[in-house]
Amino acid sequence: MSRLMRFAVFWYDFIVGDSAVLAVGAVAALAVTAGLVHAGMEALAPALLPVLVAITLAISLRWPR
Repeated sequence: MSRLMRFAVFWYDFIVGDSAVLAVGAVAALAVTAGLVHAGMEALAPALLPVLVAITLAISLRWPR
Protein backbone atom coordinates (compact mmCIF):
# COMPACT_ATOMS: atom_id res chain seq x y z
CA MET A 1 0.00 0.00 0.00
CA SER A 2 1.40 3.38 -0.93
CA ARG A 3 2.13 6.07 1.61
CA LEU A 4 -0.63 8.28 0.26
CA MET A 5 -3.18 5.48 0.60
CA ARG A 6 -2.07 4.71 4.16
CA PHE A 7 -2.32 8.42 4.98
CA ALA A 8 -5.87 8.59 3.59
CA VAL A 9 -6.92 5.42 5.42
CA PHE A 10 -5.52 6.77 8.69
CA TRP A 11 -7.46 10.04 8.43
CA TYR A 12 -10.66 8.27 7.40
CA ASP A 13 -10.36 5.93 10.38
CA PHE A 14 -9.43 8.80 12.69
CA ILE A 15 -12.32 11.07 11.67
CA VAL A 16 -15.06 8.57 10.90
CA GLY A 17 -13.98 5.81 13.27
CA ASP A 18 -16.90 3.57 14.13
CA SER A 19 -19.73 5.93 13.28
CA ALA A 20 -20.10 7.94 10.11
CA VAL A 21 -23.25 9.48 11.59
CA LEU A 22 -21.23 11.17 14.34
CA ALA A 23 -18.64 12.43 11.87
CA VAL A 24 -21.28 13.91 9.54
CA GLY A 25 -23.24 15.30 12.48
CA ALA A 26 -20.19 17.03 13.92
CA VAL A 27 -19.35 18.63 10.58
CA ALA A 28 -22.97 19.70 10.13
CA ALA A 29 -23.14 21.19 13.64
CA LEU A 30 -19.96 23.17 13.01
CA ALA A 31 -21.26 24.33 9.63
CA VAL A 32 -24.55 25.53 11.14
CA THR A 33 -22.67 27.34 13.90
CA ALA A 34 -20.31 28.96 11.40
CA GLY A 35 -23.31 30.00 9.30
CA LEU A 36 -24.90 31.65 12.33
CA VAL A 37 -21.71 33.54 13.12
CA HIS A 38 -21.39 34.62 9.50
CA ALA A 39 -25.01 35.81 9.53
CA GLY A 40 -24.32 38.00 12.55
CA MET A 41 -25.94 35.86 15.24
CA GLU A 42 -22.83 35.39 17.38
CA ALA A 43 -24.83 35.20 20.61
CA LEU A 44 -26.89 32.22 19.44
CA ALA A 45 -24.03 30.12 18.07
CA PRO A 46 -22.36 29.08 21.38
CA ALA A 47 -25.72 28.11 22.85
CA LEU A 48 -26.82 26.13 19.82
CA LEU A 49 -23.65 24.06 19.30
CA PRO A 50 -24.11 21.83 22.39
CA VAL A 51 -27.74 21.30 21.44
CA LEU A 52 -26.76 20.20 17.93
CA VAL A 53 -24.11 17.86 19.33
CA ALA A 54 -26.67 16.31 21.70
CA ILE A 55 -29.11 15.84 18.82
CA THR A 56 -26.37 14.20 16.78
CA LEU A 57 -25.59 11.84 19.65
CA ALA A 58 -29.25 10.93 20.05
CA ILE A 59 -29.57 10.23 16.33
CA SER A 60 -26.45 8.07 16.33
CA LEU A 61 -27.77 6.02 19.25
CA ARG A 62 -31.08 5.42 17.48
CA TRP A 63 -29.50 4.75 14.07
CA PRO A 64 -29.80 1.08 13.07
CA ARG A 65 -26.49 -0.75 12.91
